[in-house]
Amino acid sequence: MPLPIRLPYFDALLALLDEGHPSLERAFGRHVHWGYWPLPAAAEVSPAAFSEATEALSRLVWEAAAVGDGAKVLDAGCGFGGTAESLNARFEGLTVCGLNIDRRQLLRAVGQFRPRTGNALQWVQGDACRLPFRDDSLDAVIAVECIFHFGSREAFFREALRVLKPGGRLALSDFVPRPAFKPAVQLASLWPARLGFYGHCRLDHSLGDYRELADRLGLRLCVERDITANTLPTYTVLRRLAKEFGRPGISAAAETLFAEVASRLGVLRYLVLGFEKATG
Repeated sequence: MPLPIRLPYFDALLALLDEGHPSLERAFGRHVHWGYWPLPAAAEVSPAAFSEATEALSRLVWEAAAVGDGAKVLDAGCGFGGTAESLNARFEGLTVCGLNIDRRQLLRAVGQFRPRTGNALQWVQGDACRLPFRDDSLDAVIAVECIFHFGSREAFFREALRVLKPGGRLALSDFVPRPAFKPAVQLASLWPARLGFYGHCRLDHSLGDYRELADRLGLRLCVERDITANTLPTYTVLRRLAKEFGRPGISAAAETLFAEVASRLGVLRYLVLGFEKATG
């Protein structure tokens, strides 16, 4: 099945992982997103520490979704399955489905993780804007650092709202620009964000846009957490890994530097957001 979107980031990462690099496997074998360090000024930036930081970021998102024992959870844009495995290891009586548009990522998840006794892990290839689930069937939908790749945030929100049970939660992490910075981000989305290393990224949705979308759909914004400062050591990790492996080149360096500078200036924030579906 041909890929409907460009994924040069995963093309490069999967090729390197297939070559069998231990440090890269440690850093990105489970999670493919930024990390969270509680004390960023004292952060260790080794591959092992980065692995722990990415696990911590996943935990922040599923905590925002109020996942508990017995829950039925969708991990949209599940990557290599690390967040689903985090839930599998933590909870009992759990059903978690990892959904991804890229079959290669799902195959890696299938090869790595098995459900604990009493839990169920499922892997589905599909579009997050056309979820293959029944109405009112899930307790939580999570999307860790991937919503900017989706065709439409509103379409995804509508689908999440449809499949969530009353009182269920949608939680996500995203790079969110301050309103005054939106024009610059929209301009950058023409290149390199559309044609470069990270593929098509739409980083133009402000917190006000999220609030307006939630209000319009009848979702309650119940978690709003700015963790920008806690993610900044990620950039040091990425630079060190790029130097070690001598790639992936100018586009990746330019895009990553743009995100780092904007984040350090406080005009691009990394937020964890949680939304609750009404019970009535």
